[in-house]
Amino acid sequence: MSRALSPRRTGALAGAMLLAVYVATLAPSVTFWDAGEFIAATHAFGIPHPPGTPLFVLLLNAWARLWFFLPFATATNLFSAVTTAVAGGLTAYWVARRTTSTAAGLAAAVVAGAMSSVWQNATETEVYAVSLALAMTAVVAADRLGRDGDRRWLIVAAYLLALAVPLHVSALVAAPAVVLLAADRGDGTIDWSSAFALGAVSIIAIGVSRLSLMMVIVGIVPLWFAPMLRDTATRNGVRRERAALFLVVATALSVLLVMLVRAAHDPAINQANPRTFSSLLYAIGRRQYDLPGMWPRQAPLWIQLANWFEYADWQFALSLAPSVIPSPGRVAMTVIFAGLALLGARWHRRRDERTWRAVLVLLVCGTLGVILYLNLKAGTSFGWQFVPDADAHEARDRDYFFVLGFWAWGMWAGMGGIALAERLRWRREVGLVVAAVPVLLNWTAVNRRSEPEASLPREVARELLDPLPPRAVLFVAGDNDTYPLWYAQQVERRRRDVTIVTVPLLGAPWYAAELTRRYGLTGTTAPEIAAMARSQARPVAAALTLDAETRGELAVSWTVKGLVALDTYSLGPDEQHQRVIAIDRVATSRAANRIDAWRQGREARSSIDPVNEYFIEMLSCPRRLVDTSAAQERLAVLDSVCNVPRP
Repeated sequence: MSRALSPRRTGALAGAMLLAVYVATLAPSVTFWDAGEFIAATHAFGIPHPPGTPLFVLLLNAWARLWFFLPFATATNLFSAVTTAVAGGLTAYWVARRTTSTAAGLAAAVVAGAMSSVWQNATETEVYAVSLALAMTAVVAADRLGRDGDRRWLIVAAYLLALAVPLHVSALVAAPAVVLLAADRGDGTIDWSSAFALGAVSIIAIGVSRLSLMMVIVGIVPLWFAPMLRDTATRNGVRRERAALFLVVATALSVLLVMLVRAAHDPAINQANPRTFSSLLYAIGRRQYDLPGMWPRQAPLWIQLANWFEYADWQFALSLAPSVIPSPGRVAMTVIFAGLALLGARWHRRRDERTWRAVLVLLVCGTLGVILYLNLKAGTSFGWQFVPDADAHEARDRDYFFVLGFWAWGMWAGMGGIALAERLRWRREVGLVVAAVPVLLNWTAVNRRSEPEASLPREVARELLDPLPPRAVLFVAGDNDTYPLWYAQQVERRRRDVTIVTVPLLGAPWYAAELTRRYGLTGTTAPEIAAMARSQARPVAAALTLDAETRGELAVSWTVKGLVALDTYSLGPDEQHQRVIAIDRVATSRAANRIDAWRQGREARSSIDPVNEYFIEMLSCPRRLVDTSAAQERLAVLDSVCNVPRP
């Protein structure tokens, strides 16, 4: 097989195979978490949450215009599928070229691309898919630089590393491997000039992303002197290379200014409103969030390490136990593919020690490096017996932060399948069959075409928007309430008269200013904004996903219509103090019947992410309210019927 296909054709075949898998399992519409925001921001050519990812939005907007005949969300989801397939194709090309084994290249790409965290990013609109493609492109460029010595690849690699800042800094996890490949000439000598140059670009990129002037200066100095370290440097050659390096870095970083330009037009999605240089820095540096340093640890280091092992157990056979609770079969497959990775690492080292070292660095940086640098809290589904405080846990499981580490693991596991076939004197096709096992064992768990997940976010958005009276101000509880609504309003143009107020965002000064600027809703707290809405004769509504305490601060009495509650400000003064919940039985019965019809044949599946199960439960709320209130018109406590703990 290695004689049948060139490395380039091997890469093309691997990319096509992965693309077919991703398209077959592609989300047909919006999904939960950040995807809805990214789709809405792309449609409006706006600015998503800090750091704003302007290059991602720019590329995605251009891509979606090419696929104008597809539903907008399908087109943006397809972009993730294509870019992840490109990463797989580059991986297959790289491995096949350096190990002279077509089978190893194909197997490495297939297993890496079938890892569940990679696969899930590839089937929705998520920046980590494009970041993975950028990282692998930089790795291949650096490999060409180190092997061929062509200085043009140095400029390409520097440009790609700098692009991580306007795209997503997660691509910089690959920077140490990029530096290593560029420096290692393969003959025992080191290209210090390339190592210093690319290391300097990486430091500059990190410094810009963290708004550290000291780091930027520390990076600029070696970048200036790096061209002088060339073996055959001439004065003119040094000047040209130095100018090219600074030019490509500046060009890449200049994409950040897209946010400054777009914010001046106040697009519909304009998080942080970076219309001034200071607010631009606020967005780039993610000052909206409480970013931890490396010390003190937000969770004990052993919990952070153990959390990674939990995520690792999800990668190869998630369909055997699609939940956070491990099963013997799933753990057995994880152990088997860990063993294959060790076998593949030994095989790879014998074939090409230079690229073996690069994959080892990628694995270490993508696992231990990410753990130490990000200093995450305990995972959502992990360590509660040791860290019982909910605030000390992440809002969701962060397995996607470790994608590059999982990718390296998958590469070696794929090579291990080929090594095993060679050792047992089987045909190499047997090794490719082994590489395809994770595709089969992950398919049902990660398939985003499956119901109810395929249409659940759109259904939630519809049930939150449609019952509202004109010009309503709807208070919602968080990202998974907000982003499907933004998608519905911006892309599907559904109920754009409704103003969405995301309560957790009210702590950000730019958000309160946006509500004032756009809607005249002055205030810094939810009760103040609700009072301002009433003064404008605008109905005040709350999603039933909002917690009882916040709902009680907004109003005393509510009338429930389906999945939302309307402030009953027209009640008399005596009734206002009774804190009652009235049920609009007609409207709520209609919503319950509509949801029942939608739910036919759609039952929540077991999953590592409880968000779908949570919203399925919330959609059951109107039916429970109708049944509970059959003999009464009012309930004293809404939460006794409808409150479901948020995931």
